[in-house]
Amino acid sequence: QVQLVESGGGLVQAGGSLRLSCGVSGRTFSTYAVGWFRQAPGKEREFVGAIARSGGNIYYADSVKGRFTISRDDVENTVYLQMNNLKPDDTAVYYCRVDNNWGQGTQVTVSS
Repeated sequence: QVQLVESGGGLVQAGGSLRLSCGVSGRTFSTYAVGWFRQAPGKEREFVGAIARSGGNIYYADSVKGRFTISRDDVENTVYLQMNNLKPDDTAVYYCRVDNNWGQGTQVTVSS
């Protein structure tokens, strides 16, 4: 079974940056597509972006396009979410996902 651990969340002012990490267990990491999602208080969990298996495409939600960048390191079994120009609306718990496996989430809070 795949296990995922997110890290890198925190409190940042609007306009600031954070980089989230998603560590993924498994010997075939390079074959995994990994998605990032977020859930704000009182709202549904929503798609943020995803990166296909190594060498594949990267997708972003319109709300983060141009501000967030997803990358992967297949040696470190890690996927990154670089978040720039953060806005208060980006405040949420951020999760990564492989198939039906989710991490525990990491809190991102953006103050105005």
